[in-house]
Amino acid sequence: MLDSVNYLPDSARAMKNPKSNPQGIAQNRISDVRRFNRFYTRQIGVLRKTYLGSPYSLAEMRVLYEIAQAGKLAGKPDPRTASDIGRTLDLDAGYLSRVLRNFEKAGLIARKPSPDDARQSHLMLTPRGAKTFAPYEKRSQDDVAAMLGTLGANQQTRLIDAMTTIETLLGGEPQSAPSVTLRQPKHGDFGWIVSRHAELYALEYGWGDPFEGLCAQIVADFVNNYDATCERCWIAEMNGDNVGCVMLVKDKEPGTARIRLLLVDPKARGLGLGVWLTDECVKFSRAAGYKKLTLWTHSILTAARHVYEKAGFTLTSSEPRHTWGKDVVAEFWDMTL
Repeated sequence: MLDSVNYLPDSARAMKNPKSNPQGIAQNRISDVRRFNRFYTRQIGVLRKTYLGSPYSLAEMRVLYEIAQAGKLAGKPDPRTASDIGRTLDLDAGYLSRVLRNFEKAGLIARKPSPDDARQSHLMLTPRGAKTFAPYEKRSQDDVAAMLGTLGANQQTRLIDAMTTIETLLGGEPQSAPSVTLRQPKHGDFGWIVSRHAELYALEYGWGDPFEGLCAQIVADFVNNYDATCERCWIAEMNGDNVGCVMLVKDKEPGTARIRLLLVDPKARGLGLGVWLTDECVKFSRAAGYKKLTLWTHSILTAARHVYEKAGFTLTSSEPRHTWGKDVVAEFWDMTL
């Protein structure tokens, strides 16, 4: 956790002085961010006088961490200078100088003149410094593992995705858009469709095992009765991972196609993938000569409903049901092609 203490900025001044909040951010949002700050700083022990049971503060341990990590990711020695560390951690130069001086007096770090700039010195851990730092680094790793260990695999994924979102939005550097491709299914994809639907809908809506059985039946019917002239399945892939899917099948009603099992994984939400998958269904249906598209969804699936409405579907009927252990409202949407 030494490498992950980059929490959100506090906005207290913005609440006390309206002039410092020119964007007019709603106070409840500012309060939400501040509440998260208080929660997470407590969660990782930022407020303790010492950190990880060491005799050092969090800031001091972060300095040691930066010196210890220099060059590891690059795979070759890359010593850091005091200026490097000051920029990385946004530390006051005078405070950093005192920290480094104390570490040097304790025999934890050594300085070596830079061959490129005589005014700068490269910083490195001494053998004593490495021996001192190692148990705290291990404890940090163990603490994070213990925190994640209280969560299930799906919850861990949600947590990491949320952290990545925070880092991306507040990192201050433009992020390249992830590359998403659509392709036809390959071996293992149909099993993934069933398992991912079951995992996400249990996690997000509390839907029970019968829902997984329904998904399995839909997939089995598609695979066993597949007609390549008028049916399709698309898998969305991002960075080598499956992140979405949809099926288009021939309906019992002549001239009608049905959209089934549209799914966008949380890690790919916000990219317009649901719209893209639905548009592919609409385009293929028209090319295949269908006259109508239909689908079945539920009122609680607000994001999917928005996608369908945007694509041109119309809600034609709905009915309350008790299904998969929950009270739901089933909805039926149609589009004339």
